[in-house]
Formats: sequence, structure tokens, C-alpha cells
Amino acid sequence: MKICKVIKPLVSTNRIPGFEHKHLKVVQDGSSHLVAVDAVGCRDGDWVICVGSSAAREAAGSKSYPSDLTIVGIIDHWEPSQQPPASTTPAPAPKGVGVPSPSTPQPPVANPDGSGGGGIP
Repeated sequence: MKICKVIKPLVSTNRIPGFEHKHLKVVQDGSSHLVAVDAVGCRDGDWVICVGSSAAREAAGSKSYPSDLTIVGIIDHWEPSQQPPASTTPAPAPKGVGVPSPSTPQPPVANPDGSGGGGIP
């Protein structure tokens, strides 16, 4: 099940047989807009409960009904969080952090034979 907000009705006059007489709504489940069959008579701006897959077809009236999202309930009271979801991936480091600048003196590197000096004669 998903919680979605009803954005507006969707009018489609040319439909396949068996798909007539069902009201369609444009709903939003976060960032994407989806089309849902309205089985409960919701209005624009309502927060609704939607089901998908075989539950959507059955809620729309038949297991053979061509729906993969059906509105099955109107939520009486819902205040969505205004905060964006917490990210599980760390933010990238600011440019240049952890990278020595060209003017930073570097420690000497050992010669391939194991002696110190970093190749300085």
C-alpha cells in the first residue's frame, strides 16, 4: 500500500472494453505522478491509500481488470513530514579536502634500494 495525494482527475474518453465507467485520478507518491483507478470517490487534494498489483485489479472490480494502482481509501487526517528523508549515503567531501596542495612540503620518499634521501644526490 502507498499513501498518495490526489492531484487531479484524468479524462480518457477512448478506452478498451471493460475499462469504461471507472474514474481515473492523477496521484503523486512523492516525486512521480501516477494514474490510479478511483474506487472510493475521492477529490482533488485528498490523501488516499492506494494498492498495486493483483490487489489493485481486485479492488477495481475484477482480477482481469487492467489496473496496477487503485485508490481504496481516503485518509481522514494526514500531515506529511516537511523534512526530506535522511540520506544513507555520505555527502561527497568538498573539493580539495584530503588532497595536499602543491605548496605543501612532502616528506622524502625512500630510494628503491631502501636507502633514504628520496632520490636526492
